[in-house]
Amino acid sequence: MLRQREASTAVDVKDSTGTPLTLGDSSSNQLFRPLLATVGRGEIIFWAPTSRDSTKPDSIIDSDTTALAPGECSFSYVSGRSRYGVGTPVVMTPLIPGTTRFDPKPFGGKAVVFFVGDSILVFLIEPDGRVLGNGRDLFDPAQPYWRGIPPDLKWPE
Repeated sequence: MLRQREASTAVDVKDSTGTPLTLGDSSSNQLFRPLLATVGRGEIIFWAPTSRDSTKPDSIIDSDTTALAPGECSFSYVSGRSRYGVGTPVVMTPLIPGTTRFDPKPFGGKAVVFFVGDSILVFLIEPDGRVLGNGRDLFDPAQPYWRGIPPDLKWPE
């Protein structure tokens, strides 16, 4: 079920654009669809050549089966980010689906993390797949930006 803020955004996007797309929250693919409907820059901005079964986007965004179809999105997303402040990680790659570990293969042992407030950082991936910030795992609820609440991660389909 969509969080209240995301549900409100989904309704606003549907009303203002008339998009036929399902704007759900079960994956990062679905959570990025409102951007396709409003900005319309195409799917390629959500793709990177990761080691998972990625497929270069085909730029067909007219239905749920074509807009950010499985494999066309390479970025994981932190759902409910409206409760977090500037400096909170919100989009990242190459996160291994279903985990909080990064795959070191695609980018030479590095992870790319986008933060609320328009900053982007590149981190070294530890041998166990973790990314550290402030001496702690990026996803540790004790990180100040999570405010004690584990992040609600959504992975690509």
